[in-house]
Amino acid sequence: MSVNETESIDIVEQISHEFAIAGDFIEGVEIDSGHINNTYVATYERQDGKRRRYILQRINEKVFKDPLAVMRNVESVTRHINWKVLRVKKDLGGQTLNIYPARGGRSFAVGDGGGIWRCYNFIENCHTYDVVENTRQAYQAAKAFGSFQDLVSDMPLEDIVDTIPDFHNTPKRYARLMEVVAADPLGRLKDVQAEVDFIKTREGICNKLMNLAAAGEIPIRVTHNDTKLNNVMMDSESDEAVCVIDLDTVMPGLSLYDFGDLVRTATSPAEEDEQDLSKVEMRMPMFEALAEGYIDGCDCLNETELKNLVTGGKLMTLEVGIRFLTDHLEGDVYFKTHRPDHNLERSRTQLRLVECIEEKEEAMEEFVKKVIAAKN
Repeated sequence: MSVNETESIDIVEQISHEFAIAGDFIEGVEIDSGHINNTYVATYERQDGKRRRYILQRINEKVFKDPLAVMRNVESVTRHINWKVLRVKKDLGGQTLNIYPARGGRSFAVGDGGGIWRCYNFIENCHTYDVVENTRQAYQAAKAFGSFQDLVSDMPLEDIVDTIPDFHNTPKRYARLMEVVAADPLGRLKDVQAEVDFIKTREGICNKLMNLAAAGEIPIRVTHNDTKLNNVMMDSESDEAVCVIDLDTVMPGLSLYDFGDLVRTATSPAEEDEQDLSKVEMRMPMFEALAEGYIDGCDCLNETELKNLVTGGKLMTLEVGIRFLTDHLEGDVYFKTHRPDHNLERSRTQLRLVECIEEKEEAMEEFVKKVIAAKN
């Protein structure tokens, strides 16, 4: 273990004592899976010798400028969903992680070196997938996010703070990329002109969902806004969805961006940063499972939302490609990177998937129509 790793675990031990955790601290291990926050698993041993694990996480203040607002959102959504599940299903199991209280009854603690930390329960015998392996997993993940959307569909928008304004606003993401392209602050543009040209030819579709929202044809909802496959915990034996996690980006938004991110992250067998673009493809069986699962889990979608599910998939994939490319040109200031040109690799993977979606777009649209007709 390096000096930095040792220091990090020492900090985790110190901060864990700020939460209502029984027993003695045994160990802390960093989970290196997310792009944004620093996440650790802390193991505690109780007096009876039994060990329990907890998730400790520091909110990235560079991304979330108001981490206390993030925590208020997480509290509001968690409380609403738990109340709804108890009221409807008479059961508090699953659906969301539970927040452990800190000293003084707060939902967070402040580290000695600063920073806002929170503590969640660790759900044993569960895991997440970065790449979907079969249609059952795809269906389960989509149904979990669809159910999440359904559970929060009656939450008042004023109960949620917009912690990252215009987080999923494709026209503004496109405009920002063009600003960075014009400035070319690090001289990286010469190596990514093909990617910029690809995006420019698709400028016309960037406004579609925001225009529908502005016209009142699709509603602004409380949405998850980060519906990657690895934000659903699956039972290790059954692969049944147990819990939707990572509520930091819960904000007012569009359901189509939520479904779109499922398409982006679950239809291709390739990793998000795959360098061999020949491995990127849009697998129809996976898309079909996603469409069925999301529609089965979410009864609140209106007709226009249902008709634009495929558009959501293409547009969300394009938007994330734009975001990765923008960050690459700006010097990798937003997403964590692990090697040179990491964000460029991520962008190229997304843009290739956009092409794959366009190649099968008509078949995808026809399948969604069949699912809608069958449900009606």
